[in-house]
Amino acid sequence: MSFNNDTRLCVPLNEKTLSELSAAIMKVADTADLIELRVDGLLPQELPQFSAKLENLINGISRPLILTFRSSEEGGYRPLTKTQRREFWYEYVKSNAALFDIEMDLVAELTNSEGNDQPDWSRVICSRHYFDESPKSLEDVYEQMAFTPARILKLAVKANDILDCLDIFKLLERAGRDKRDLIAIAMGSAGVITRILGPSRGSFLTYGAAAVERGTAPGQMLASELRSVYRIDKIDSDTTITGLVGLPVMHSVSPNMHNAAFQSSGLNGVYLPLEVHDLAGFFKRMVVPRSREFDWNLCGLSITAPHKVEVMKFLDWVDPIAEEIGAVNTVVLQNERLLGYNTDAQGLIEPLIQRIGSLSGVRAAVIGSGGAASAAVFALQQHNVDVRLYARDPQKAERVSRRFNISCESLDNESFAGKDIVINATPLGSIGENENETPASMKQLQGSRLVYDLVYNPIETRFMREGREAGCDVLGGLEMLVAQARHQFKLMTNTDISSKLMYAAGLSALIGNFSSS
Repeated sequence: MSFNNDTRLCVPLNEKTLSELSAAIMKVADTADLIELRVDGLLPQELPQFSAKLENLINGISRPLILTFRSSEEGGYRPLTKTQRREFWYEYVKSNAALFDIEMDLVAELTNSEGNDQPDWSRVICSRHYFDESPKSLEDVYEQMAFTPARILKLAVKANDILDCLDIFKLLERAGRDKRDLIAIAMGSAGVITRILGPSRGSFLTYGAAAVERGTAPGQMLASELRSVYRIDKIDSDTTITGLVGLPVMHSVSPNMHNAAFQSSGLNGVYLPLEVHDLAGFFKRMVVPRSREFDWNLCGLSITAPHKVEVMKFLDWVDPIAEEIGAVNTVVLQNERLLGYNTDAQGLIEPLIQRIGSLSGVRAAVIGSGGAASAAVFALQQHNVDVRLYARDPQKAERVSRRFNISCESLDNESFAGKDIVINATPLGSIGENENETPASMKQLQGSRLVYDLVYNPIETRFMREGREAGCDVLGGLEMLVAQARHQFKLMTNTDISSKLMYAAGLSALIGNFSSS
């Protein structure tokens, strides 16, 4: 299948007052191809002035404007009766706005209205939203909408798994064959690939938020990210597709690093966040060349929690290092075969060697019981490190201890005095509900030399702070993330990339996330 990119990026604005709306329009004018005015977001007392100022808003900006007055049932910001919505459109449908987004139920009424009351259908978007699911009858809904005189159709559904995106892409193919303008989007974190790849698949437009916390639908990404990180204007049928498979994934800065690598190397590629619940279904329907239902130039995947172990059963070949670790974090598609690798071990070791030199004879403690702990123990043993494993519940670490013939001790009241390295291979300290937790206290870390946290977000974790207060050197997880990502990029694209470039992209994303939170 051959397709081209005719990208239209629409930035929706939801402001409470007209003055705020005017200011917001000026801020997004350089980023947006179209601007949507969510009039339902205005305070009721602002609406009487809206009529007088609308034409000035339209004439004062070079970007086409879309007017939307949506009820709360369809994702609007306040309850609106059908009468209120109908009266709004009778007043504003004759304005000079480029497009009017009108819900399907009201489109049906306007179709039957008197000729003078009917809108210019060439400027109407007939829309339908499903915020809880992707209905099985999606194609039937499309066909009902296609019978209306509206020039543009819009369907937005909730993606509860990435597999729900398949129906959206199939619908875009159908619209292309029917020669109909269609906006098709899967909302939510699992649906973000429809926002990134949609324009290249024929979606009339895609939406991007003006700022963090200013999105107007679940899963709506920043417009600036769509342009600068994912370079949606450049995606076409030749674009190499890679991505991060996990649950969750939207917190990750891996897309920032890999997409910076694509841009720097001049490769036509994109790296996507792929939120996957049903891993078996994802591989069967979207990855395996012999069975997939989606035509994309997929060449590689990064695998993160909780899928690093389960993914191995879907692969044609697994590298001996990944076999020994018992986890895969990289999948490469080569000649219709799926090849599995693990770059975590090498990624973990490189920053340590840069920091302290030879590791032979070093004494290390690894805290954890999962895939990250496995990679850490394997990597350290390969460098003749005296490794001890610790866990809050030693029984949960039995798989790791048995695999590497190493005992696991309880963390309770354990002192790490005399250890050269103490590694946190647990998710404790990660941004979110575990952010204020640490696997070891300052008292436990006193007398150790280096505290190494594999968590990279936030940049400085509580574990690192406890280590610093204990007088230890500290090392954060971003260095490991960069090192393993650089090896992943080489495996997927056969291209070397600078660690400094990836580090800068990752750090910039982390600082941006921190400053906007």
